[in-house]
Amino acid sequence: MDHESPLFHDLFGIPWLDFNLSTTLMTFISSVIVFIICTLAARNLQMKPTGFQNFMEWIVDFVKGIIGDTMDWKTGKVFLPLGLTLLVYIFISNILGVITMGVWGHELWWKSPTSDATLTLSLSALVIILTHYYGVKTKGFGEYMKDYVRPVPFLLPFKIIEEFTNTLTLGLRLFGNIFAGEILLSLITKMAFIAAPITFISIIPMMAWQGFSLFIGAIQAFIFTMLTMVYMSHKVSSDH
Repeated sequence: MDHESPLFHDLFGIPWLDFNLSTTLMTFISSVIVFIICTLAARNLQMKPTGFQNFMEWIVDFVKGIIGDTMDWKTGKVFLPLGLTLLVYIFISNILGVITMGVWGHELWWKSPTSDATLTLSLSALVIILTHYYGVKTKGFGEYMKDYVRPVPFLLPFKIIEEFTNTLTLGLRLFGNIFAGEILLSLITKMAFIAAPITFISIIPMMAWQGFSLFIGAIQAFIFTMLTMVYMSHKVSSDH
């Protein structure tokens, strides 16, 4: 992309501590949108759901299915709020930059926050930390640490490396797919401004790619939530 990211340099006087202001803004906007959606869905709850409440209950059942496929429901029901939050928040974050991209001057302000590796890696690191927390809480510290040397002790270094690779792959997979989609959209948009005939022709591939990007955004939200529950089940289930 030709535009730059608005950065706040040297926060607290620390030379390497720079903040991407557009990512911070879009993260906040995504959070507000998710809050509004969930608030509207929880208003005027009825025993026979209709409309938006029915749709949200379908999403809840969908997340229950993800958890049920990865671990025993008695163990995994506590993770329903986590899974529901991740699924809705990541999906909303993924599609914000697909709907439109806002440039002010030469700086990109409106985009998908998940097109920034800092956010996706922070989410994945938070997920891995939570898996350790619930693993210790469920099994106890001593029993949890023994899992690193089971079934044979020489697997210890490989299991430690696995923790880092899980963090990287979980975050970078989401970042790569969303960032690549926005790059292609920006290239199609640039092509549209070359000449009037090309502008008309570029509408078709732009709409097609936007539709495909919505699909990719939903798939990536599902994959992130599914893998979160898989990693969680490895830590809290006694059969792993």
